[in-house]
Amino acid sequence: MHIMVLGSPESWYFRDLQRAAGERHRLTSATFSDLSSDVLTESTSVASNDCDLMQADCVLVRTMPPGSLEQVVFRMDALARLEAAGVPVINPPRAIEAAVDKYLATAKLAAAGLPVPRTCVCQTPEAAMEAFESLGGDVVVKPLFGAEGRGITRLNDDALALRAFKMLSQLGAVLYLQEFVEHEGADLRIFVLGSQVLGMRRRSKHDWRTNVSRGATVEPLEVTAELAELAQRAAEAVGAPMAGVDLLPGRDGRLHVIEVNAVPGWKALARALDIDVAARVIEYLEGVVAERSPR
Repeated sequence: MHIMVLGSPESWYFRDLQRAAGERHRLTSATFSDLSSDVLTESTSVASNDCDLMQADCVLVRTMPPGSLEQVVFRMDALARLEAAGVPVINPPRAIEAAVDKYLATAKLAAAGLPVPRTCVCQTPEAAMEAFESLGGDVVVKPLFGAEGRGITRLNDDALALRAFKMLSQLGAVLYLQEFVEHEGADLRIFVLGSQVLGMRRRSKHDWRTNVSRGATVEPLEVTAELAELAQRAAEAVGAPMAGVDLLPGRDGRLHVIEVNAVPGWKALARALDIDVAARVIEYLEGVVAERSPR
């Protein structure tokens, strides 16, 4: 099986997948910045780094680099052309588009009946201040696009909030405000891989953010039937068969779905559970390819 991985060949994840695949499969790295497509009457090709992605047995998306609006739209369109040609793409471009956009992801989660924190998305400082008050004067402001806790700020002071909203508005940012959920300094990361679920708890003693990249520690989590169902429903809501779902238990006992990551990492998860997650990813891709192959 030839697996085309959209991501850096120097990344830990690409090397981990190569190790897990061993001699059974061939992995090739491709980059979004080198994507190109030839459109002819009889066919459309998609290539990167001189590799024809149309010839891959499957394409695994392991990164989503920033770019201009035109670049991002073209990249998603190219992935969609691969899908239309019958090449399995994990995750599908529609899932990536939904998950990377916090507003769209939150709206889809809420539409699926999942418990999300109260959220307001607007474009002016005045509207943001009204939302700030309606959300209790204690909010988390997040960039619409971003991951690993970058750019996330907690605001619970009127004057600082107004200053922040004005600055963000001047930069052309959309203002995404979410009520701050009081918690015990820990959240749950559920890794969804088709019908499989794996989980870990992330704790942070010195930061209300629980991202491992910001120093949080990890420990194994027994994924109950309730947690598994919640995570799988969240992944399904954005259309991602492979996802990292963040659940936040509040001090009031309520569980909130915070985010769905469509390009989930597993380095900390593998360490916490002491299992070969990359091998499970390879096995999952084998199943996807086998299912779509002509019988």
